[in-house]
Amino acid sequence: MAVMEKLEGVFPILSTTFHDDGTLDLDSQARLVHHLMEQGAHGLGLFGNASEGYALLGEERNSILKLVRREVNGRIPLVVSSGHTGTDAAVQLSKEAEDSGADGLMVLPPYYLKTDGDGLMHYFEAISKAVNIPIMVQDAPLLTAVPMPAALLARMGREIAHVEYVKVEAPPTPPKVTALIKTCGLTIFAGLNGQFMIEEIRRGARGVMPGSDMIGMFVQVWERLEEHDLTGAWSIFTQALPLIRFQLQPGLGVSAMKHNLVAAGIIRSARVRHPTASLDADSLKELEFLRCWSNSSADVSKVASAEV
Repeated sequence: MAVMEKLEGVFPILSTTFHDDGTLDLDSQARLVHHLMEQGAHGLGLFGNASEGYALLGEERNSILKLVRREVNGRIPLVVSSGHTGTDAAVQLSKEAEDSGADGLMVLPPYYLKTDGDGLMHYFEAISKAVNIPIMVQDAPLLTAVPMPAALLARMGREIAHVEYVKVEAPPTPPKVTALIKTCGLTIFAGLNGQFMIEEIRRGARGVMPGSDMIGMFVQVWERLEEHDLTGAWSIFTQALPLIRFQLQPGLGVSAMKHNLVAAGIIRSARVRHPTASLDADSLKELEFLRCWSNSSADVSKVASAEV
Protein backbone atom coordinates (compact mmCIF):
# COMPACT_ATOMS: atom_id res chain seq x y z
CA MET A 1 0.00 0.00 0.00
CA ALA A 2 1.61 3.23 -1.18
CA VAL A 3 0.08 5.68 1.29
CA MET A 4 0.12 3.83 4.63
CA GLU A 5 1.02 0.30 5.64
CA LYS A 6 -2.11 -0.06 7.76
CA LEU A 7 -5.46 1.68 7.39
CA GLU A 8 -6.43 3.67 10.47
CA GLY A 9 -7.99 6.97 11.45
CA VAL A 10 -10.96 8.90 10.08
CA PHE A 11 -12.16 7.66 6.67
CA PRO A 12 -15.24 9.63 5.58
CA ILE A 13 -17.66 7.88 3.26
CA LEU A 14 -17.52 10.26 0.31
CA SER A 15 -20.88 11.80 -0.60
CA THR A 16 -21.65 11.50 -4.31
CA THR A 17 -22.47 14.96 -5.66
CA PHE A 18 -25.21 15.54 -8.23
CA HIS A 19 -26.55 18.51 -10.16
CA ASP A 20 -30.18 19.43 -9.53
CA ASP A 21 -31.14 17.29 -12.55
CA GLY A 22 -29.56 14.21 -10.98
CA THR A 23 -26.46 13.99 -13.20
CA LEU A 24 -23.00 13.77 -11.65
CA ASP A 25 -21.47 17.07 -10.51
CA LEU A 26 -17.77 16.29 -10.80
CA ASP A 27 -16.67 19.84 -9.96
CA SER A 28 -18.43 19.62 -6.60
CA GLN A 29 -17.00 16.14 -6.17
CA ALA A 30 -13.46 17.45 -6.57
CA ARG A 31 -14.08 20.32 -4.12
CA LEU A 32 -15.45 17.89 -1.56
CA VAL A 33 -12.41 15.63 -1.88
CA HIS A 34 -10.06 18.55 -1.27
CA HIS A 35 -12.20 19.82 1.61
CA LEU A 36 -12.02 16.44 3.34
CA MET A 37 -8.26 16.28 2.95
CA GLU A 38 -7.94 19.81 4.31
CA GLN A 39 -10.05 18.78 7.31
CA GLY A 40 -7.52 16.04 8.08
CA ALA A 41 -9.19 12.88 6.71
CA HIS A 42 -6.78 9.95 6.88
CA GLY A 43 -8.44 8.20 3.93
CA LEU A 44 -11.67 8.07 1.94
CA GLY A 45 -14.39 5.47 1.51
CA LEU A 46 -16.15 5.38 -1.86
CA PHE A 47 -19.54 3.99 -2.91
CA GLY A 48 -20.78 3.07 0.56
CA ASN A 49 -24.31 3.62 1.80
CA ALA A 50 -23.67 7.32 2.50
CA SER A 51 -22.26 7.61 -1.04
CA GLU A 52 -25.51 6.33 -2.57
CA GLY A 53 -23.38 3.68 -4.21
CA TYR A 54 -26.54 1.62 -4.69
CA ALA A 55 -27.88 4.31 -7.07
CA LEU A 56 -24.82 4.63 -9.31
CA LEU A 57 -24.24 3.12 -12.74
CA GLY A 58 -21.03 1.28 -13.46
CA GLU A 59 -19.66 4.02 -15.70
CA GLU A 60 -20.45 6.61 -13.02
CA ARG A 61 -18.50 4.65 -10.42
CA ASN A 62 -15.58 4.53 -12.84
CA SER A 63 -15.73 8.28 -13.49
CA ILE A 64 -15.85 9.13 -9.78
CA LEU A 65 -13.03 6.76 -8.82
CA LYS A 66 -10.85 8.13 -11.63
CA LEU A 67 -11.52 11.71 -10.46
CA VAL A 68 -10.91 10.94 -6.79
CA ARG A 69 -7.70 9.06 -7.52
CA ARG A 70 -6.45 12.03 -9.56
CA GLU A 71 -7.34 14.62 -6.91
CA VAL A 72 -5.94 12.59 -4.02
CA ASN A 73 -2.76 11.84 -5.98
CA GLY A 74 -1.57 9.18 -3.55
CA ARG A 75 -1.75 11.35 -0.44
CA ILE A 76 -4.37 9.26 1.37
CA PRO A 77 -5.69 5.73 0.75
CA LEU A 78 -8.98 4.92 -0.95
CA VAL A 79 -11.27 2.14 0.26
CA VAL A 80 -13.84 1.18 -2.39
CA SER A 81 -17.11 -0.64 -1.67
CA SER A 82 -17.40 -3.63 -3.97
CA GLY A 83 -20.01 -5.91 -2.42
CA HIS A 84 -22.83 -7.30 -4.52
CA THR A 85 -25.81 -9.63 -4.22
CA GLY A 86 -23.99 -12.15 -6.43
CA THR A 87 -20.54 -13.64 -5.79
CA ASP A 88 -19.30 -13.44 -9.38
CA ALA A 89 -20.42 -9.81 -9.64
CA ALA A 90 -18.68 -8.95 -6.37
CA VAL A 91 -15.48 -10.57 -7.62
CA GLN A 92 -15.64 -8.55 -10.84
CA LEU A 93 -16.36 -5.27 -9.04
CA SER A 94 -13.47 -5.93 -6.66
CA LYS A 95 -11.01 -6.65 -9.47
CA GLU A 96 -12.11 -3.52 -11.31
CA ALA A 97 -11.70 -1.40 -8.17
CA GLU A 98 -8.18 -2.71 -7.59
CA ASP A 99 -7.24 -2.13 -11.24
CA SER A 100 -8.58 1.44 -10.95
CA GLY A 101 -6.42 2.31 -7.94
CA ALA A 102 -8.28 1.22 -4.82
CA ASP A 103 -6.00 0.66 -1.82
CA GLY A 104 -8.58 -1.51 -0.07
CA LEU A 105 -12.07 -2.93 -0.49
CA MET A 106 -15.11 -2.63 1.79
CA VAL A 107 -17.41 -5.54 1.08
CA LEU A 108 -21.00 -6.17 2.14
CA PRO A 109 -22.18 -9.80 2.23
CA PRO A 110 -24.87 -10.99 -0.23
CA TYR A 111 -28.16 -9.65 1.12
CA TYR A 112 -30.87 -10.42 -1.46
CA LEU A 113 -30.61 -14.19 -1.29
CA LYS A 114 -29.15 -14.93 2.15
CA THR A 115 -26.52 -17.60 2.62
CA ASP A 116 -25.12 -19.43 5.66
CA GLY A 117 -21.72 -19.20 7.33
CA ASP A 118 -20.06 -21.52 4.80
CA GLY A 119 -21.63 -19.52 1.97
CA LEU A 120 -20.24 -16.29 3.44
CA MET A 121 -16.80 -17.88 3.70
CA HIS A 122 -17.04 -18.90 0.02
CA TYR A 123 -18.11 -15.39 -1.02
CA PHE A 124 -15.30 -13.54 0.74
CA GLU A 125 -12.71 -16.18 -0.21
CA ALA A 126 -13.66 -15.85 -3.90
CA ILE A 127 -13.07 -12.10 -3.69
CA SER A 128 -9.81 -12.57 -1.81
CA LYS A 129 -8.45 -14.97 -4.43
CA ALA A 130 -9.13 -12.42 -7.17
CA VAL A 131 -7.35 -9.41 -5.60
CA ASN A 132 -4.12 -8.43 -3.90
CA ILE A 133 -5.36 -5.60 -1.64
CA PRO A 134 -6.90 -5.70 1.87
CA ILE A 135 -10.57 -6.52 2.36
CA MET A 136 -12.76 -4.88 5.00
CA VAL A 137 -15.81 -6.98 5.83
CA GLN A 138 -18.80 -4.68 6.37
CA ASP A 139 -20.80 -6.14 9.25
CA ALA A 140 -24.02 -4.18 8.80
CA PRO A 141 -27.06 -6.33 9.66
CA LEU A 142 -29.37 -3.31 10.00
CA LEU A 143 -28.84 -2.82 6.25
CA THR A 144 -28.38 -6.38 5.03
CA ALA A 145 -30.27 -8.51 7.58
CA VAL A 146 -27.22 -10.81 7.43
CA PRO A 147 -25.80 -11.50 10.91
CA MET A 148 -22.08 -12.24 11.11
CA PRO A 149 -21.11 -13.35 14.61
CA ALA A 150 -17.71 -12.46 16.02
CA ALA A 151 -16.62 -16.11 15.72
CA LEU A 152 -17.39 -16.11 11.98
CA LEU A 153 -15.55 -12.83 11.40
CA ALA A 154 -12.57 -14.18 13.36
CA ARG A 155 -12.59 -17.29 11.15
CA MET A 156 -12.57 -15.11 8.04
CA GLY A 157 -9.56 -13.26 9.40
CA ARG A 158 -7.71 -16.50 10.07
CA GLU A 159 -8.58 -18.41 6.91
CA ILE A 160 -9.06 -15.83 4.13
CA ALA A 161 -5.81 -14.25 3.01
CA HIS A 162 -6.83 -10.65 2.34
CA VAL A 163 -9.51 -10.22 5.00
CA GLU A 164 -7.70 -7.84 7.35
CA TYR A 165 -10.38 -5.38 8.50
CA VAL A 166 -13.97 -5.38 9.71
CA LYS A 167 -16.33 -2.42 9.90
CA VAL A 168 -18.59 -3.13 12.88
CA GLU A 169 -22.14 -1.83 12.42
CA ALA A 170 -24.01 -4.50 14.38
CA PRO A 171 -25.54 -2.87 17.50
CA PRO A 172 -24.60 -2.86 20.27
CA THR A 173 -21.26 -2.16 18.64
CA PRO A 174 -18.89 -1.63 21.62
CA PRO A 175 -19.37 -5.18 23.01
CA LYS A 176 -18.83 -6.64 19.53
CA VAL A 177 -15.57 -4.67 19.23
CA THR A 178 -14.46 -6.20 22.53
CA ALA A 179 -15.44 -9.70 21.38
CA LEU A 180 -13.46 -9.30 18.16
CA ILE A 181 -10.41 -7.89 19.92
CA LYS A 182 -10.37 -11.02 22.10
CA THR A 183 -10.80 -13.50 19.28
CA CYS A 184 -8.99 -12.26 16.17
CA GLY A 185 -6.28 -10.09 14.73
CA LEU A 186 -8.56 -8.06 12.47
CA THR A 187 -8.30 -4.27 12.53
CA ILE A 188 -11.67 -2.82 13.47
CA PHE A 189 -13.36 0.29 12.08
CA ALA A 190 -16.43 1.97 13.56
CA GLY A 191 -19.44 2.83 11.43
CA LEU A 192 -23.04 4.01 11.86
CA ASN A 193 -21.86 7.60 11.41
CA GLY A 194 -19.49 7.31 14.35
CA GLN A 195 -22.21 7.45 17.01
CA PHE A 196 -20.23 5.23 19.41
CA MET A 197 -16.80 6.20 18.10
CA ILE A 198 -15.35 7.01 21.52
CA GLU A 199 -16.42 3.75 23.17
CA GLU A 200 -15.34 1.70 20.15
CA ILE A 201 -11.88 3.24 19.90
CA ARG A 202 -11.33 2.90 23.63
CA ARG A 203 -12.16 -0.80 23.24
CA GLY A 204 -9.61 -1.24 20.47
CA ALA A 205 -11.07 -0.01 17.16
CA ARG A 206 -8.50 1.78 15.01
CA GLY A 207 -10.69 3.82 12.69
CA VAL A 208 -14.09 5.34 12.02
CA MET A 209 -16.06 5.84 8.80
CA PRO A 210 -18.62 8.65 9.22
CA GLY A 211 -20.36 10.74 6.57
CA SER A 212 -18.63 13.63 4.81
CA ASP A 213 -20.04 16.67 6.61
CA MET A 214 -18.41 16.76 10.08
CA ILE A 215 -14.93 15.45 9.40
CA GLY A 216 -13.04 18.25 11.17
CA MET A 217 -14.90 17.32 14.35
CA PHE A 218 -14.27 13.58 13.96
CA VAL A 219 -10.56 14.20 13.32
CA GLN A 220 -10.33 16.33 16.45
CA VAL A 221 -11.99 13.61 18.51
CA TRP A 222 -9.62 11.02 17.02
CA GLU A 223 -6.61 13.16 17.90
CA ARG A 224 -7.82 13.69 21.49
CA LEU A 225 -8.28 9.94 21.91
CA GLU A 226 -4.82 9.26 20.49
CA GLU A 227 -3.51 11.67 23.15
CA HIS A 228 -5.56 9.84 25.83
CA ASP A 229 -7.54 13.04 26.44
CA LEU A 230 -10.94 11.48 27.07
CA THR A 231 -12.43 14.66 28.55
CA GLY A 232 -11.36 16.69 25.53
CA ALA A 233 -12.74 14.07 23.15
CA TRP A 234 -16.12 14.05 24.86
CA SER A 235 -16.23 17.85 25.00
CA ILE A 236 -15.96 18.07 21.22
CA PHE A 237 -18.09 15.04 20.44
CA THR A 238 -20.98 16.00 22.70
CA GLN A 239 -21.51 19.28 20.89
CA ALA A 240 -21.96 17.40 17.61
CA LEU A 241 -24.25 14.69 18.99
CA PRO A 242 -27.53 16.43 18.05
CA LEU A 243 -26.45 16.47 14.40
CA ILE A 244 -25.20 12.88 14.54
CA ARG A 245 -28.50 11.82 16.12
CA PHE A 246 -30.52 13.69 13.47
CA GLN A 247 -28.58 11.99 10.67
CA LEU A 248 -29.20 8.54 12.10
CA GLN A 249 -32.91 8.75 11.28
CA PRO A 250 -33.39 5.86 8.83
CA GLY A 251 -33.19 7.09 5.27
CA LEU A 252 -32.60 10.78 6.04
CA GLY A 253 -28.90 10.94 6.87
CA VAL A 254 -27.60 11.24 3.30
CA SER A 255 -29.89 14.17 2.52
CA ALA A 256 -28.99 15.92 5.79
CA MET A 257 -25.26 15.56 5.16
CA LYS A 258 -25.62 17.05 1.70
CA HIS A 259 -27.65 20.00 2.97
CA ASN A 260 -24.89 20.66 5.54
CA LEU A 261 -22.27 20.61 2.78
CA VAL A 262 -24.36 22.97 0.62
CA ALA A 263 -24.78 25.35 3.58
CA ALA A 264 -21.02 25.37 3.99
CA GLY A 265 -20.53 26.27 0.31
CA ILE A 266 -18.65 23.06 -0.52
CA ILE A 267 -21.07 21.43 -2.96
CA ARG A 268 -23.72 23.02 -5.19
CA SER A 269 -26.74 20.83 -4.68
CA ALA A 270 -28.23 18.58 -2.00
CA ARG A 271 -29.85 16.41 -4.70
CA VAL A 272 -30.13 12.72 -3.85
CA ARG A 273 -31.23 9.86 -6.06
CA HIS A 274 -34.35 7.85 -5.42
CA PRO A 275 -34.87 5.72 -3.37
CA THR A 276 -32.75 7.94 -1.11
CA ALA A 277 -35.13 10.20 0.80
CA SER A 278 -34.99 14.01 0.74
CA LEU A 279 -35.64 16.11 3.82
CA ASP A 280 -39.04 17.77 3.95
CA ALA A 281 -39.53 21.46 4.84
CA ASP A 282 -39.94 20.86 8.58
CA SER A 283 -36.87 18.62 8.69
CA LEU A 284 -34.81 21.29 6.92
CA LYS A 285 -35.79 23.81 9.60
CA GLU A 286 -34.84 21.35 12.32
CA LEU A 287 -31.50 20.69 10.63
CA GLU A 288 -30.76 24.40 10.29
CA PHE A 289 -31.43 24.89 14.00
CA LEU A 290 -29.08 22.04 14.91
CA ARG A 291 -26.33 23.48 12.70
CA CYS A 292 -26.64 26.82 14.50
CA TRP A 293 -26.78 25.11 17.88
CA SER A 294 -23.68 23.01 17.21
CA ASN A 295 -21.78 26.06 16.01
CA SER A 296 -22.67 28.05 19.11
CA SER A 297 -19.77 26.50 21.04
CA ALA A 298 -16.53 28.40 20.59
CA ASP A 299 -14.47 25.24 21.05
CA VAL A 300 -16.32 23.23 18.44
CA SER A 301 -16.83 26.06 15.97
CA LYS A 302 -13.08 26.18 15.39
CA VAL A 303 -13.13 22.68 13.98
CA ALA A 304 -16.67 22.34 12.66
CA SER A 305 -18.07 25.69 11.53
CA ALA A 306 -16.58 25.33 8.07
CA GLU A 307 -18.58 22.18 7.45
CA VAL A 308 -21.82 22.02 9.45
